[in-house]
Amino acid sequence: MRLRPIASLACTALFAVSALAQGAKPAASPAESASAHLKSGSITVKYGAPSMRGRKIMGELVPYGKVWRTGANEATSLVTTTALKIGGTSVPAGSYTLFTLPSEGQWLLIVNKQTGEWGLDYHEDHDLARIPMKSAKLAAPQEKMSISFENTSGNSTELHVKWENADESVAITAQ
Repeated sequence: MRLRPIASLACTALFAVSALAQGAKPAASPAESASAHLKSGSITVKYGAPSMRGRKIMGELVPYGKVWRTGANEATSLVTTTALKIGGTSVPAGSYTLFTLPSEGQWLLIVNKQTGEWGLDYHEDHDLARIPMKSAKLAAPQEKMSISFENTSGNSTELHVKWENADESVAITAQ
């Protein structure tokens, strides 16, 4: 009968797929996203989330005084369906790229009008704004970088960038 060779081939294929799946390594910096839903619209940030993996992050892997892509892999994107005030700066509804300028003191959030770039393809002449961020220290080191929206209520929220011991944030209000 022909069923035996077909069954044997199917089992072999299933075994090969299973072995590949078990041996596949997760992405070193997986794609992540964060969203906030405000009364007048929504905000979404997409980014690559790197991990510390025993490395010193702030001031070394992420150097002070140099523009950072704020994540890994593709540049971090921000899409808003409503006009915003980010730290007091007006940002029209639309798509943007987020960068940061880390320092030992105060960080700056950079909202850049160029979109779709890979990594750190940064052009300062496309900056919409450079916005001061509020700095805080995390109680314990955070292994994986995260971007989150916290304290969301009505038409306001806070954008937080956390990694290692840093918690950098900025207030956002829908206009």
